[in-house]
Amino acid sequence: MVAEVTMPLISNFDPWRSGLCTCPCKLTFNPYTGCDHQCLYCYATSYIPNFKEVHPKKGCLDMLRREAIKLNGETLSLCNSSDPYPKMEASEGLTRRCLEILAGCSCKIQIITKSNLVARDADLLCRIPATVALTITTDNEFIAQILEPNAPTPSKRIQAAQDLQKAGVPVSIRIDPLIPHINDQPQKLIKTLANIGIKHITCSTYKAKPDNWNRLCQALPKVMEQLKPLYFGEGEKVGGSVLLPGEYRYKLFKDIRATVLAQGMQFGVCREALHGLSTATCDGSWLMPKRSD
Repeated sequence: MVAEVTMPLISNFDPWRSGLCTCPCKLTFNPYTGCDHQCLYCYATSYIPNFKEVHPKKGCLDMLRREAIKLNGETLSLCNSSDPYPKMEASEGLTRRCLEILAGCSCKIQIITKSNLVARDADLLCRIPATVALTITTDNEFIAQILEPNAPTPSKRIQAAQDLQKAGVPVSIRIDPLIPHINDQPQKLIKTLANIGIKHITCSTYKAKPDNWNRLCQALPKVMEQLKPLYFGEGEKVGGSVLLPGEYRYKLFKDIRATVLAQGMQFGVCREALHGLSTATCDGSWLMPKRSD
């Protein structure tokens, strides 16, 4: 089955202008519909039906050729809901073919992924203004297997980050989402990342929605029972999500920020309304090389 494209492929990032978002203006598109990582904390399942089923978008390459020729230096993000590197990308190669098209256009590329497969495309990404934001939620392989059952292991993602850096592709790391009592002490991971040359860390906390909360409760009932009053008694409701209390989030990020800065890296917070904590552009796009032509 192939997903039908019925609207422009490239669109504005965050068209709803969320008050939590501090990203610079950019465009976005998804070569695939859906994501097969099946992360328990995923928010996209709350508004995209059958999100765990991955389909390449029908006519994606032809549409991209038509739309990309109109680009004029914008940053184009792949992707902000699905992942550009689902398992089928290894054989399908759709994202790689999209990058081949974009390499000849006037744009900058930001890859957002949880897959080590992105390192395969280092040869393309090092030739264009590009950066990769790679999510590594935890360096604990056991916890990662629970939270992200179909995603590549943390060790594979760390290796991919190192391979990309060696190829000349700048990488930022998203430690996201942080969940109290599960992965909220990432100091060891931060030091590991600093040792391989990472220059930017972005963090965000888990935002509870009914479906992702239920999944986490089924997998980690004792921890989630402990977190229930923190979220639903003291937490903050923003839109359709419930966030940790503001003071709790501020202290959590302040402590992590101190570790990041001590390692000589820059720090950003994502969708937290705590703007003063970021030391560089929240999404790591400041790492983007300038186009030489």
